[in-house]
Amino acid sequence: MSGKQKLLFITSRVPWPLEKGDKLRAYYQLRELSKRFDITLACVNGSNLHPDAKQQLEKYCSEVHFYYMSRGEMMMNMLGGVFGKMPMQVAWFYSSTVQEQIDRLVEKIQPDRIYCQLIRTAEYARKHKSIIRTVDFMDVFSKGMERRLEKVNIFRKPAFYFEMKRVARYERDIFNEFERHTIISEQDRELMPVRRPSEIAVIPNGVDINYFHSLHRHKEYDLLFNGNMNYPPNVESAVFLVKKIVPLLVEKYPAIKVLISGANPSSAVKSLASENVTVTGWVDDIRESFARSRILVAPMQSSIGLQNKLLEGMAMRIPCVTTPLSNNALRATPGKEIMVADSEEEFAAAIIKLISHPELAVSICDDAWKFVRDYYSWEPICDRLANFISKEA
Repeated sequence: MSGKQKLLFITSRVPWPLEKGDKLRAYYQLRELSKRFDITLACVNGSNLHPDAKQQLEKYCSEVHFYYMSRGEMMMNMLGGVFGKMPMQVAWFYSSTVQEQIDRLVEKIQPDRIYCQLIRTAEYARKHKSIIRTVDFMDVFSKGMERRLEKVNIFRKPAFYFEMKRVARYERDIFNEFERHTIISEQDRELMPVRRPSEIAVIPNGVDINYFHSLHRHKEYDLLFNGNMNYPPNVESAVFLVKKIVPLLVEKYPAIKVLISGANPSSAVKSLASENVTVTGWVDDIRESFARSRILVAPMQSSIGLQNKLLEGMAMRIPCVTTPLSNNALRATPGKEIMVADSEEEFAAAIIKLISHPELAVSICDDAWKFVRDYYSWEPICDRLANFISKEA
C-alpha cells in the first residue's frame, strides 16, 4: 500500500450484495480505485449484514467498518428531520454516534481524501474541511422527487413538496461546501440546482463485460424487466409494462411471457403475476434472467440517473427498449444500439418490430455490445474518477 494516497470512502449502505444501483456503483468503484488508493471503507448499515460482505469488501480495502443503525433509530432520526434543517432523505442515514465514530476514524487514519457516496453521507464529512472531499451526487434527488410529485397521494403532496425543496437546498449547500463533485450523467448534471453545474465531473456507471456476457439459454420469456422491485420508479415502470404495454401485445401474441425479476418486490409488483407474467423476487444470478429473455423493456417514467439494467442487457446482447428519459443519460443511438419509445403504443410497436424482425434484433445487439464496451467499461471510467479525486487543489 506504500506510496498510495489514503482514501476514506463513505457509503449509506454496505455495498454487498449488489441488488441496488448505489451498491453496485460503490462496489466497482472500490474494486478499481483500490489500484490507486489505500482505501478505508465506512458503511452505515441499516439492515442485516450479508455473511460474505466483509470478506468481499476486504479484497479492495485496508479497513472495512460497518456502523449499524437500527430501524427504530433511523425512523427517529427521520422524524427529527421534520423539525431540523436536514432533509429526511439525509436524516434517515445520519447518527451522531456514527458521526463520532467516523470522526475518530479520520483522526486515526489521517486520510488524504474523503469520498462520500450520495448526499446521504455528506454530513459525516462536512466538518472535515482540511481534507479534500468529493461528494458523488450520483442522481439529482430533488429532480427525481419533483417528477414523482404529480403521482403522490394528495394527502402526501404538501410533505413531499416540502421535502423536495429541502433536498434541493441541501444539494446546493453541499455543492458549495465540498471541493469536488461527481454525478452519473450529463443530463443529471444540467438538472442540478446549483449555479455552476459545469464544475461537476460526469462519472457514469459502467458494466463488467467479462461478467455480463452472452449466455446460451432457452428463451422462456419474451420480455424482461429487472431491478430493485420496491424502488418506486421500478415499481411504476413494471406496472406500466404489465398494465399498459402487455395488453396491446396480447392482441397479437396471446401467449406472450413477461419476467419481472429483482429483489424485494412490493405488493403492487407481486399483484402483477398472472398466466402471462412471472414475478421472481431475488435471484442469485441476474444473468440468468437476461439469458432466458428475448427483450429487455425499461419503460422508466420518473427515474433519474443511468440505468444499470440497460448496460447489463446490452453487454449480454439482449435488445433493449427504453424511454427518451433513460436514453438521454445513456446516449445510445436509437434504432441502432437501442429502441426508444414513449407511449404504450410506441413501446408495443418497438417490441413487435424486434420480435418480427430477428435480423434487426441481432444487429442492435451487436452494436449495443460494442457501444458499452467502448464507453462503459469500469476500468477507464474509474481511472478518470481516480484522477479527479487525487488531483491537487
